[in-house]
Amino acid sequence: MAGSEAAWQAAQMGVPVILHEMRPEVATFAHQTQGLAELVCSNSFRSDDDEQNAVGLLHWEMRAAGGLIIEMGDAHAVPAGSALAVDREAFSDAVTARLEAHPRVTIARGEVPGLPPENWSSVIIATGPLTSPALAEAIRAETDESALAFFDAIAPIVYADSIDMDKAWFQSRYDKGETEAERTAYLNCPMDETQYNNFIDAILAAPKTEFKDWEKDTPYFEGCLPIEVMAERGRETLRYGPMKPVGLTNPHNPNVKAHAVVQLRRDNALGTLYNIVGFQTKMKYGAQAEVLKMIPGLEDASFARLGGIHRNTFINSPRLLDAQMRLKSRPALRFAGQITGVEGYVESAAMGLLAGRLAASEQLGRTLPAPPDTTATGALITHITGGAEAKTFQPMNVNFGLFPPLDGVKGGRRGRKDRYKAYTDRAKVDWKGWLAG
Repeated sequence: MAGSEAAWQAAQMGVPVILHEMRPEVATFAHQTQGLAELVCSNSFRSDDDEQNAVGLLHWEMRAAGGLIIEMGDAHAVPAGSALAVDREAFSDAVTARLEAHPRVTIARGEVPGLPPENWSSVIIATGPLTSPALAEAIRAETDESALAFFDAIAPIVYADSIDMDKAWFQSRYDKGETEAERTAYLNCPMDETQYNNFIDAILAAPKTEFKDWEKDTPYFEGCLPIEVMAERGRETLRYGPMKPVGLTNPHNPNVKAHAVVQLRRDNALGTLYNIVGFQTKMKYGAQAEVLKMIPGLEDASFARLGGIHRNTFINSPRLLDAQMRLKSRPALRFAGQITGVEGYVESAAMGLLAGRLAASEQLGRTLPAPPDTTATGALITHITGGAEAKTFQPMNVNFGLFPPLDGVKGGRRGRKDRYKAYTDRAKVDWKGWLAG
């Protein structure tokens, strides 16, 4: 995500780019193709609301800046209510094709096994959460710090024609969306209280992936917890998380409110694949299929992909990077994307967009200041390059808590909509000003 966006931005500014990608010569345990910007977890870019949601604002900023990732996301969107979700294969193919066709981009297939030579004058390391062991070790040696890491998990994908539509139904929560496709973007599978409790028992009892000794102290990212971890925190945790039953009416039984609901979201444009929303899991494959088939409507489900878990790597950016995203000990190296400690596809791509522009400006003999922290992109870069506490640094999604407060706007729950609108209005003005500058 970040590397593709960085390459695109720099090339669009007139700077030649060599984009190094180790796949297919060197595989990872999560990727399945050799395509650029392959989505290995969810296919969702999350909320597209640019007035009330910080990630929706980030979408807006990337569109205004000519972002490749968001442009291809829009071009290959699938219905997802108020969210932006994409057909993952078509999206990756499109990003790859655009970069392959760009006259100032050269794609070099093969691993860079460590930090690049000193004579590479401007480098962006955007290796994402799956940095190769050799490069991760080289970064650790250069920074004299142990790389931080956390576990991330992959949600299962189900073939649509194996879902029992006598039990499931199409509906977005609260019927959100401007079109019928958006209002019916999710498949819903209801559970009564007994079914829910049996399901929780099965999750807790299922055999899980065992971690290696060196992985056992690695924390999870709170925004992408496996369902087992949520269940271990309390029997009601899932029911107040991805299985919350609010805003939905079961047309098969409209007078009975479900105790919990499992939602599935379209994963491709054809509508043949659906991923189980929020169901990242570390259950072993055999047990995983058995447990998931306890969900009403999925008793005969066929899985295109079962869930999994992998260890992600990120650096202590507040301690190691300057405001231009450069490594303080070696300024020819910039970092971008999830390796910097931002979390999420959109946040990673936004950091790639920024790194590409900063690096290209430097090559062109200009100094481009980082965007104001009143913008979504600026709030993220400010957070990872000094706004966060280095001692307790953990991956972070974009959120309004990263923005400077506004004077004269109501606080508390009642004033939230006005406050969020004021944040986004201010951000759009400041982002336009930064782009113009």
